[in-house]
Amino acid sequence: MNVLSLFDGMSCGQIALKELGVRVDKYYASEIDKHAIKQTMLNFPDTIQLGSVTDVDISKLDKIDLLIGGSPCTNFSFAGKRNGMSTTTNEEIYTLDRYLELKKEGFQFEGESFLFWEYMRILNDIRKYNPNVKFLLENVEMGKKWERTLSEAIGLFGVHINSALVSAQNRKRIYWTNIRTKQMGLFVDVYSDIPQPEDRGILLKDILEDGVEDKYYLNADVIDKLVQHRERHKELGHGFGAKFHSKDEKMQALKVGGKGIDDLVCIPTTNITCLTPKRTEFGKQIRKKYEAGEITAMRKDVSQLEPRTDGKTNTLTTVQKDNLIMQLNANNRIGGISLNDRGIRPHRGDDKKTGISELGTILYDNQKTDTHLTNHVQKIISKDYRIRRLTPTECSRLQTIPEWYRWECSDTQQYRMLGNGWTVDVIAHILSFIKEKLNINVA
Repeated sequence: MNVLSLFDGMSCGQIALKELGVRVDKYYASEIDKHAIKQTMLNFPDTIQLGSVTDVDISKLDKIDLLIGGSPCTNFSFAGKRNGMSTTTNEEIYTLDRYLELKKEGFQFEGESFLFWEYMRILNDIRKYNPNVKFLLENVEMGKKWERTLSEAIGLFGVHINSALVSAQNRKRIYWTNIRTKQMGLFVDVYSDIPQPEDRGILLKDILEDGVEDKYYLNADVIDKLVQHRERHKELGHGFGAKFHSKDEKMQALKVGGKGIDDLVCIPTTNITCLTPKRTEFGKQIRKKYEAGEITAMRKDVSQLEPRTDGKTNTLTTVQKDNLIMQLNANNRIGGISLNDRGIRPHRGDDKKTGISELGTILYDNQKTDTHLTNHVQKIISKDYRIRRLTPTECSRLQTIPEWYRWECSDTQQYRMLGNGWTVDVIAHILSFIKEKLNINVA
C-alpha cells in the first residue's frame, strides 16, 4: 500500500499504521517544518519527503492507495480568528475552482486554513487514475457554514470524535473518510460511518509523571502576571475567574497557539485539578454575533477559567502555559495556594498574606453557585502548592504517542509538534477499518 500524508508533521499517521501492523510500501510525506521532518526521518528513515503541499505533483508519484492529512485549522477554530478560508481582501472561498483561479492570479490568502483546497486539489488528481482511493481528513469542530463547505467539497459528511475516549485529553475533531460510509437522510447524503472508539476511562492522574524537574515549575513572576490579569479584568467587568477539577477528570485538547492559561491542574495529596476556559458574562452577551463573525473580541475578554468536571485535560497547544499543573509542595511556597472552608485560594507565596497578593478563592466543585474568583476570605489553612506545566512526556501521553517513538529535539519543538499533531489512537481506530476495504499486507 502506498500512502501520501499531507501536513505530515511528526508523522502521526505513520505511527498509527505501524501500531496497526500495516506494512507500507511507500510513504510520501508533505511537510515544511524542518524539526518535524527531522523527527520523522529519525523514526521512519524510509519516508519520502515532498516539501510544501502546494508543490505536490501526483503525476510524479506511484499510485496512491491512501491519502491522509489534517489541514491547518486556525481560521476555523473557535479559538482563532474564525474567518474560514478567504483572501486577504476578505473574499471567502467556497469551491476548489475558485481557489485555483485566485491562486493562478496571485492572490494572497488569509492564514493557512485555505490549504484545505490543496488537499482537495491533490485528492481530485488522485481520483483521476484511482477513483477508489481511500482518504482521511481531520480538522477542528467549526461553524456549520464551513463544516458544510468542507463536506460538500469532499463529497461526504465527517464523523465527530473526541480524543477523551482514548486518552486523558478533550480534543473534539471532525474526521472525513470514505474508509467506511453510510447513506442517510431524505437526500441520501453520504456520511463517514466510523463507530465511536470504546471509552477507556483514562484520566489526567493516569498520565502524570512522578519526580518532575524544577524547570517545569512556574516562578513568582508568572504568578504575579496571573494576579495582574485577574485584577485588570475584574475592573473591566470581564469576569476573569478560575476553579479547579478533581483528579478524576480530563484536560482540554493540546492546541497550536494562544497565550492564555487554559489548564491549571492542582495536585494535593489526593486530588488532581485542572482549569478550562468558559464564557464570561460579556462573552455570553456577544456570543451569537461573535460566532457569526459580525464582531471581534479578544479571547481573554470572552472567557474565564473554570474547572473541568470530567478528569481530562484541555486541548494540547504549542504554548506550554496552556496546560498547567498545580502540585503540592509544602516546602516551597512560590506560586502557592491555600485551602480554606470555601475552596482553594491561589496566592503568591506566604500563606499568611490573606488579602494582598491572592488571586481569589476557587470554590469547590460541589458548590451550586457559578465558580469564579472571589474577594477576600477569612480563614486560610496552611497547605501550599506549586504550579507547573505539563512535561513533554505527559503531553505525548495525552496524544497517545507510543513509548517506542524517539525524541531528539527541544522541549519547545516537542510541545509544538504534539500540539499540531493527531491523537494516534483515534487515527489507528479509524484506519483499522481499512483492512476490510484494501488488500494490504499486515506485519
